[in-house]
Amino acid sequence: MTVRTSSPSRRTRLAAAAAVAVVFAAASALPAQDRGAAELGPLVQGLGVSGRVLVIAAHPDDEDTQLITWLAKGRHVETAYLSLTRGDGGQNLIGNELGEALGAIRTQELLAARRLDGGRQYFTRAYDFGFSKNAEETLTQWSRDSILRDVITVVRQFRPHVIVAVFSGTPSDGHGHHQVSGIFGREAYDAAGDTVRFPRAATAGYGAWTVSKFYRSANFRMQEQATIRLNVGEFNPILGRSYSEIASDSRSQHKSQAMGSLQQRGVRFDRMIREATRAPGAPADPTAEQGLFDGIDTTWARFAPLMTTASQRAALDSLPVAFAQARASLDLMQPGRVVPALGRASRLLRAVCPAPAMAPCFDPAAVARELPARALSAAWAATDDRLQVAAGSGDLAQAYSVALARTARALALAAGVVAEATVSREVWAIGESVPVTLRVYNRGGRPVTVRATQSIVGGRVDERNAAVRETVILPDSTRTDSLVVRFETPTEPWWLAMPRVGAMFTPSVTGISETGRRPAATVAVTISVEGAGETTIETPVVYRYADAIKGEIRHPVAAAPAVTVALDDAVAYAQANVPFERPVRVTVRSSASGPREVTVALQLPDGLVADSAERHVNFPGNARNVAVAGPGAAFGIGGGAAPELIRDVTFTVRGRLAPGRHALSAVATSNGERFATGYTSVAYDHMLPQRLYRPATLGIEAVDAVLPRALHIAYIAGVGDNVAPMLEQLGVRVTLVDPASLPRTDLSAFGAVVVGTRAYEASEALVANNARLLDYARGGGTLVVQYGQYEMTQPGIMPFPITLGRPADRVTVEGAPVRVIEPSASILSSPNAISARDFDGWVQDRSLYMPRTFDPAYTPVVETNDPGESPNRGAILVASYGKGTYVYTTLAFFRQLPNGVPGAARLMINLLSARNTLQP
Repeated sequence: MTVRTSSPSRRTRLAAAAAVAVVFAAASALPAQDRGAAELGPLVQGLGVSGRVLVIAAHPDDEDTQLITWLAKGRHVETAYLSLTRGDGGQNLIGNELGEALGAIRTQELLAARRLDGGRQYFTRAYDFGFSKNAEETLTQWSRDSILRDVITVVRQFRPHVIVAVFSGTPSDGHGHHQVSGIFGREAYDAAGDTVRFPRAATAGYGAWTVSKFYRSANFRMQEQATIRLNVGEFNPILGRSYSEIASDSRSQHKSQAMGSLQQRGVRFDRMIREATRAPGAPADPTAEQGLFDGIDTTWARFAPLMTTASQRAALDSLPVAFAQARASLDLMQPGRVVPALGRASRLLRAVCPAPAMAPCFDPAAVARELPARALSAAWAATDDRLQVAAGSGDLAQAYSVALARTARALALAAGVVAEATVSREVWAIGESVPVTLRVYNRGGRPVTVRATQSIVGGRVDERNAAVRETVILPDSTRTDSLVVRFETPTEPWWLAMPRVGAMFTPSVTGISETGRRPAATVAVTISVEGAGETTIETPVVYRYADAIKGEIRHPVAAAPAVTVALDDAVAYAQANVPFERPVRVTVRSSASGPREVTVALQLPDGLVADSAERHVNFPGNARNVAVAGPGAAFGIGGGAAPELIRDVTFTVRGRLAPGRHALSAVATSNGERFATGYTSVAYDHMLPQRLYRPATLGIEAVDAVLPRALHIAYIAGVGDNVAPMLEQLGVRVTLVDPASLPRTDLSAFGAVVVGTRAYEASEALVANNARLLDYARGGGTLVVQYGQYEMTQPGIMPFPITLGRPADRVTVEGAPVRVIEPSASILSSPNAISARDFDGWVQDRSLYMPRTFDPAYTPVVETNDPGESPNRGAILVASYGKGTYVYTTLAFFRQLPNGVPGAARLMINLLSARNTLQP
C-alpha cells in the first residue's frame, strides 16, 4: 500500500493530484514488508532527511545491498540502484527460463530485494546479451549514446547528491558490462549538468543536475585505497536486526542466480574510494571524511531562495522543528500520539508548496507522463511559464515528494487506517467491467472521514470512477464500497510491450523507477484523520485467496485479451526430408466473464497437413464472484485460487519439410474477433507472476541430419536446460534420469548418457553418484558431459584432470571461427559431416569455461578464440575410457538447441554417436 498527501481544500485537490507520479514513486520505494512499529519508527525518524545516493552497476546481483540497506534503513537516505541490464543473458538455477523470460524473473528479484532493503530500482534499455570480455566488445552491441543517455535521464530524474559506482570502469572488472557501468557512472557524474551535450528534450524532459560527489566501491578490489568505510553491521533495535543481516536477506532474493547468503552479525565494513567531488565543504583529503555527505548541504534551508512568499518562507523555516516534534512524540506502543505532530508537518509541507505555486515542488516531466492532459492543464494553468523548472527546484521536487510520502504513510500507520481493494479473480478481459470491492479499516483510536475514492488504471486517473461521498469511520469499524475499473491494454512487462531491436529494448527510459511503477490498477482513498487533516491512501487492486499450504496469496489484478492462443514452444526441430508425425498442442484461454465459443485453426507450411481443419472450444464464462472454496471457506481456509478457463486443443500434424525454417501458426476466432497471440506465465513463490506475450507461431527448423537407428539416451538435466526436448524432436529417444536414482538405474540400456550444463554444480546427488557414470563409460558406454564451472576441476568428476583459468577462458563472439585440428576424428564426420557452415547462426556464446590445460588422455577436436586472443582447444575433448568414450564439451549447446540452430543439432547428434571417435 502506498500513500500520498493532498490539500484539505477541494479547490486545490486537482492541483495536488498532479503530484501523483512523483509522490507515488517515492512512496512505493518505502519498505513494503515491514509493518507496525518496524515501519512507523523509521518513517518518523527519517522525516526531513533529504539526501540521495545512486548506486550504479550492470546486472541484478551486482548491487551493494549492504550499502543500500545501511543508507536507506539506517540513515533514511533515499537510495536507488541503477542496473544497466535486467540480467537476461545469465543462466537460471531455478527453472528453464532464459533470455527475456529470465530478465523478467531477475527484474522481479531485484524488486523483491528493494522491498527488503528500502531502495528504489532503475534500469536502462540495455539487453543483457551474455558475457562480454571488455567495454569495446560490449559497445558493439549496445548503442553507447543511447545507454549513456538513459543513465543521464535516471540521474536527472532521481537527482542524487552522491553516485557510487560498483565497478572501476577498467579491464580489471572482468566483464565488459561491468566495465561499461563503471565508465558510464563517471560520465554521468561529469555530464548530467551539461545541457549542450544532453539537452532537456533528450532526457525525457528532465533538466540539468549537478552531482556533488562520485565514489567507487572498494569492497573487493583496492581495499587498501579506500578513503571511507562504513559499519554496515550496525544493529537497529527497532528492526531487531543489523543492516548487514537485512542486506543478506535482500541479496538472497536473487534465487535464479543461487545467491542465498548467511546473515552475518557483528561489525562489517563497506569500503569506498572518493574519486571526485564538487562539494565546497568536503575535506580536501578524502580520508578525512566521516560520511558520504560531508560538505554537502542537505538541510531544508538550501531551498530558501526558491520561496517566493513570506508564508512559504515561514513554513520552510518551521519544518525542522515540526519534524523534530514528530520524532519526539513518537511512542511505538501508542502510535496515535504522533498523529497531531504528523498533521502539523503535513500542513507545513503543503504551505511550502501551496497550489497555485506548485511548480518548484514538482517536476513537470514526470507529471506530464502520468496524468491526462485535461487534469494537467487545470493543475498548471497558473504556472505555465514556469514549466522549465530550474535544477535547484528539481532538488526541492525530490525532497518534497519524499517528505510528503513519508509523512502521509506514517500518518496512515499511526492512525491505524488500512485500505484494501480486491477482485474475485486474477485475470480479466480487456474492455470489460471489473467489479472491485474496497474496504477501509479504521484500527486506530480516532474517527476517520472518507472524503473521496478514485481508481487509477494503467497509470492514469480514471475519472469515470471518481466518487465523493463523505463517510465517518469510527474506531474499530470498516467501510465497504464498490467500484468498477476497465482495462485498455494487456498486463505485461512494460519493456517487452514492443519487440526488442538487437541488444536494446525499444520503450524509452522515462526516468520513472521500476519501484515507482504502479500495478495494473490501484484505488486512491482520500481520508481526513481527526486532528491531522487529509491524506490519500493508494492501494493496489489485488486478487486475494487462501492457499491450503502457503496461506494468504495476493496477486495484482491483470488484464488480457478476451481469448488468447498459445503454442508450447516458439522453436522446434524436425529432420529434413523425413516423414514425421507430431502432435501440436494449442492452449486456449478465456479471460472473459461471459461464455465464449472459440474456433481454433492451424496455418501450416508447405509439406504439412493436419488431421482436421479446425477445432471448437466452448467456455462457460468466468464466475464473477468466486469466493474462497472448500470446507474451511467460512474461516478463510483452503480452497485455493479461482480456476482459470483453459482448454488444450491438440492437432496431429504430418508430412515432411525441406531443410530450413518453416512457420506454423495457430489462430482463434470468437464473437467475430481474431486472436493470434498468447502468453506464458512465469511464476515462482518469491516473485509476482509475470505474463509474457508472443505470437502463436512455431518456427520449425528442418535439419538435414542423419540419426543413428534407434538412438536411446539417458539425460541428466542441468541448469536452465532445455536440450532434452529438442533432441526428442530430432527423433532421439530420451529418458530423463534423476541423479539420485543412478545407483538403481540400468545404464547399459542407453546408447549414450548426457549430463546437462552445470549439473554437477546444481546436484549434490550427481556428484555423489558420479562414479556410476564413469563406470558406465568404462564399461563401453558413451558419456557426454556439457560444460561446468570450477567444480569440474575437482578430483573424481572427470576421468582425467583439467584446469581452468581465473577468469575462465571463453569465446563470447558467437561468430568466432571454429577450426578443425583433428580431421581424423569421426566425431566430426559420422553420422554427419561437420563443416564450417555448421557453426553459422549461433547465438550469444560460442563456448564457456573452456579448459586452459588438460590431461594428454584427452584429444582436442577443434579450436576457437575471440578476435585478438590465442586459440583455445578445449571446446570438445574426447577420451577413450576403458571400453567406452568420454566427451567433454564447453560449446553452448544449451543456448543453440533451444534456438533451433541446425549445425548445433548435427554436431550434438555426432557427440551422442561417438564410438572410438579417434579412429578415421
